[in-house]
Amino acid sequence: MKETEKTPPLVETVTLPVRGMSCASCAAGVEATLKGTSGVSQAAVNFAAEKVSLSFDPREVTLDTLARGVEQAGYHLVVDGTRESQNEEALTLSQARRRMQISSILAGGVMILMIFRMAGLPIPGYQWIITLLGAPVVFGVGRHVHLGAFRAFRSGRPNMDVLVSLGSLPAFLAGIAAFFFPLQAFTEMAITIMTFHLIGKYLEARAKGRASEALRKLIQLGAKTARILVDGQEKDVDVSALRPGDVMVVRPGEKIPTDGEILTGSSHIDESMATGEPLPVRKEPGQPVIGATLNQEGALTVTVTKTGKDTFLSQVISLVEECQGSKVPIQDFADRVTGYFVPAILILTAGTFVSYLVFPDFHRMIITWGAGFLPWVNPDLPPLTLAFITATAVLVIACPCALGLGTPTALMVGSGIGAEQGILIRNGEAVQTLKDVSLVAFDKTGTITAGKPQLTDIVPAPGFTDQEILERAASAERLSEHPLARAIGEAAQDRGLSPKESESFSSTTGAGVTARTGGMVIRVGSRQLMLQAGIDPSPLEEVLKDMESRARTAILVAVDDRLAGVLAVADPLKKSSARAIKALEERGIATAMITGDNQGTARAIAEAAGITQVVAQVLPDGKVAEIRRLQEQYGLVAMVGDGINDAPALKQANVGIAIGTGTDIAIEAADITLVRGDLMTLVTAVDLSRATFRKIKENFFWAWFYNLLAVPVAMMGLLHPMVGAAAMSLSSLNVVYNSLRLKRLKIGAS
Repeated sequence: MKETEKTPPLVETVTLPVRGMSCASCAAGVEATLKGTSGVSQAAVNFAAEKVSLSFDPREVTLDTLARGVEQAGYHLVVDGTRESQNEEALTLSQARRRMQISSILAGGVMILMIFRMAGLPIPGYQWIITLLGAPVVFGVGRHVHLGAFRAFRSGRPNMDVLVSLGSLPAFLAGIAAFFFPLQAFTEMAITIMTFHLIGKYLEARAKGRASEALRKLIQLGAKTARILVDGQEKDVDVSALRPGDVMVVRPGEKIPTDGEILTGSSHIDESMATGEPLPVRKEPGQPVIGATLNQEGALTVTVTKTGKDTFLSQVISLVEECQGSKVPIQDFADRVTGYFVPAILILTAGTFVSYLVFPDFHRMIITWGAGFLPWVNPDLPPLTLAFITATAVLVIACPCALGLGTPTALMVGSGIGAEQGILIRNGEAVQTLKDVSLVAFDKTGTITAGKPQLTDIVPAPGFTDQEILERAASAERLSEHPLARAIGEAAQDRGLSPKESESFSSTTGAGVTARTGGMVIRVGSRQLMLQAGIDPSPLEEVLKDMESRARTAILVAVDDRLAGVLAVADPLKKSSARAIKALEERGIATAMITGDNQGTARAIAEAAGITQVVAQVLPDGKVAEIRRLQEQYGLVAMVGDGINDAPALKQANVGIAIGTGTDIAIEAADITLVRGDLMTLVTAVDLSRATFRKIKENFFWAWFYNLLAVPVAMMGLLHPMVGAAAMSLSSLNVVYNSLRLKRLKIGAS
């Protein structure tokens, strides 16, 4: 019996907000919960952005089911839209600010009273006063920390909330118990620990907001309303109500509401927000325009072509979100360590507490030494008090947040900078790989060259003029759709010539065309076409060879079986190509060109661009084999192409880089898309990759250095919990602000 074929899985990919995470351990918990659900093929949680990139089969599992699973783990997956409103983001920051303000004011009062008391000023009811001031801090604005700790313990994945809760709650409860039993009160310590934690979380939230600033700006760029023509009358509608085919009216100084094509009018359009191109672009009827770009002058009517998630701006936002939700391979190790970090700290804390009770003299000797230069160290405290304070210091000094923030914040800032400059990075792996590529392979047409052939030379035979052969060639090519024919037609039009109608027309594939025009038989094409008609091309052979040696496509023209001359058409180099190739070579990256053109043309283009390695006459399928060969020779290879014909080669390369074409940026084969055709943005992408990864490594270093240094020092009894709480907050902030320094770097060659 024949085995029934299985239906291939249907995969849907979304990026959703996750609320309630306090550290990287939380992110690991959410990720594990989602990955452990049947039907989920991929889940990557970005703790800094508070989002998860999720791939799942909707026939096996729904988003509501996934949200319930995350809820049971103690967190909240937002499934009522792929993007939350800016109001909700602002509300979250406002809540963090309010918690910080309340705790700071109350803790400030406690600190003032404590200083007066330490100065010898008697304060009646001191313990009652600080307990009343501290209760709203520990149990009020800090309530969510204890709830988070309880949920984390219940799910078996202790997190940062657990460390802060254990550092503050027992200390405060000990202070309450001191009213009834002869115990040491640690109320001030509990209040300070919670306050520093809340201050740190607010500053961290504000800094993370700056890290995702570029994405937020993109979201805010979209127009809210549009003016459309209905029965000849203008009508204002919401942008969400637009449909393809609607005709929009765009006045000078207004944003173009959505992607479309100019129907009437002409203007200069500022497309810098989309492409990074600083100069306005001239647009005429029939040309596409991008939604959210600015019409500088001239009234336009624009036909709507794309709406909603299909628009350029929505695709850009989706790609940036996809990158920010992905992971850099180097993060895998940090994630594995982070999963064991909090449990390890809890074990070290318990061990420290027991050790101070079992070996009090040994620890007192170390603390006595530290008291000589650390004002907060007191070796005269009872063993139980020392054990409690030291164990609490170990709890609050440890900082898993710094480990979890190192990669995503740098990736958020880096991808945002890229988007602002027309570089769309699909995933974090591309950032890590691009910095190490040894060679960049380029397609020729549309990548190194402009992709639009232009007439460059006219060489008439004796008895003919330039104007005659161009006009007759344009007349013969009038009905042809070939790119070379269009180049000849445009050149004739630019010179004010008027091609005539053809009485008959025939095309020979790969050879040229024959047409009867004005009673004359005109042939335009290759040597082969001329030889087939019995016309000897040898009188112009030297001209043909000279054209071909200079990367021109030479086209013979014959009138009534008489050789009339040669037209040369070339696809010119982009202005930025040679400069970009030189800049890559200066960065230690070799370059190669892979093209289907003949050797002569390919070598001439490569020489003009500064590329030393040329692989010519390669069919599209053969490009994959060439990329493999280059990978064997050089290691990591990037491929730059148009993203359509070169899709297999882009996939084979370690990093596939697609040249964007106006509004068409949804190129699935590419890891990176350069929205502008300017190859200097490739150099910027390389520099951005290197700078971003450098920040990631710096962040990891500081996070590890801090924890490896601070935890042992705390175990030695040389750090007071209050100092530890402040240091813990500063550690996270240092990582985030180090990532933000990416914005100050000069990236890309001038």
